[in-house]
Amino acid sequence: MQLKDIIRPSVAGVVPETVPVGQNTGGLLDGPLAFDNAIDLMTARIEAIKSEVAGRAQILVVPDLEGGNMLAKNPTFLAHAAAARVVLGARVPIVLTSRADSVRARMASCAVRVLYADARRRTAALQPT
Repeated sequence: MQLKDIIRPSVAGVVPETVPVGQNTGGLLDGPLAFDNAIDLMTARIEAIKSEVAGRAQILVVPDLEGGNMLAKNPTFLAHAAAARVVLGARVPIVLTSRADSVRARMASCAVRVLYADARRRTAALQPT
């Protein structure tokens, strides 16, 4: 899903701290949307979903670890893709790997974690104290 300053009550419980009102501009957040409605424009049109995000989602937000785990493993096992998995929202990003992950997937997860942590550190350094 994409970020938006106005959050529907149906998703407010999923992203209260993730999307502070007024700090994320130029994006949209909408949901909840079923996976197919979020990523496939034709499905969203057939099901007559009125949403700027439906069928065009670039980021998918899940409500819990189990949902995220299922979502992240789809491309790995269905398309034989290497997927980087990082849990955000804690004090530090958490690398989430699977026992079945390849070395490439594990390294990708570590790389994403380092890049995200560095971006947070740089942003914090720019904030007035």
